[in-house]
Formats: sequence, structure tokens, C-alpha cells
Amino acid sequence: MEAIVHPGTAPFWVALLIVIGLGVVELVSMLLGASVSALLDSGFGVHVGHHVPGDHDDGLLGGWTSWLNAGGVPILVLIVILLSAFAVFGFAIQAVASSLVGPLPALIAAPAAAVAALPATRWVGRGVARIIPRDETSVLSQDDFIGLIGTVTIGPLDQGNPGSVRVKDRYDNIHALRATAAPGHVIATGALVLIVDGADGLFQAIPAPQPFEEDANRS
Repeated sequence: MEAIVHPGTAPFWVALLIVIGLGVVELVSMLLGASVSALLDSGFGVHVGHHVPGDHDDGLLGGWTSWLNAGGVPILVLIVILLSAFAVFGFAIQAVASSLVGPLPALIAAPAAAVAALPATRWVGRGVARIIPRDETSVLSQDDFIGLIGTVTIGPLDQGNPGSVRVKDRYDNIHALRATAAPGHVIATGALVLIVDGADGLFQAIPAPQPFEEDANRS
């Protein structure tokens, strides 16, 4: 172990191990029909994507998250980016220091890596936000999603914890909406649904009417 963990690099190895652990936990949770990422976003009061009327920056992380998470990526993705950047900068700092004067103490290298990782996380997060599905966009209001047909990607949907529904808007942009089933319905993962209501970033869905299901099967 000592041959792998060089002096002053332990914090960066820990960060990498946490990234791997988060990936495993998210994969397992999705296989079980849940999502750690969605639960974190809900708990911290964070909405993925640009804000729409009714959104607020009064979540647990407040203005600090608004600056760091400028692109509006899910909290779990933001944590992974931050830890990865911290590890990369940490190893780079130690590599340069080792070639000049020798490895720096972790108490010096870790804060330096953290300072470098913050703006890098903001920059990378904005890039990632352009290629992942968004909950809402600045072009569409929440009402514009009412009446759209989507597919349950994280479910089943019931009246409890929200799941996720993947929809395509009129501009052919893909969105991942936090949603529950309307009262009286339980909708399985993979089923087609119709978005019928929504408020404060949370939507309600019902099973898609028969004509929509037939069209989807033909396509």
C-alpha cells in the first residue's frame, strides 16, 4: 500500500475511492428503482437545469451552490466532478513538487488542490450541463410540459417519493422531469405516461392513453 500511496497523496486517493463508491451506489440504487442523485437533489432543494418561474435559490446550499453549480447539474454529478478535480490537481501538485523539492505535506497540498478544484468544477459542470437531460429550460415554462408523453426512467411512480420521466419537448430537447403518479395510479419503470399536472418542479403523470402506446409500439 505504501508503494501506491506516496507521501502527501492520501487525501487524493480517498477522493478517488469516494467517486468510485458513489458510482456503485448510484448504479445499485437505479437497479432497485430509485436514484441517490434524485434524492439528493430533492433533499437539497436543487432543480436540474435553468430556473423557471417559481424556482428559488433558498435550498440548503443556497448561493454557494448557485455559483459552483452554474450549469445546474445534479448534486451527485457536481460532487463527483469536485472530488475528481480535487484528486487530479492534488496529484499534479505533488508530481511537480516532487520533481523540484520533494512531496509537500498533505496539509499544504490538499488546500491548494481544493482551491484549484472549485473554479474547475464550475467550468466542467457548465460543460456537462449542456449534454445531460435537464428538468426545465429557460425557453419553456412548467406549463409547457403538461400534455407531453414520456417514459418512466426511474420508478415505479406512485404517490410517494418522486421518480423520473424522460420527455421530449417541441424543440426535440430531452428533459428528465421529477414526477409522481396521479392519485389512483401506480406506473412501472419503462411505461409510457402523460404529464397532466405540475407545480414547483414536480409533475404528475398518468398512464399514456391507448393511441399513444400504439404509436410508440409501431415506432
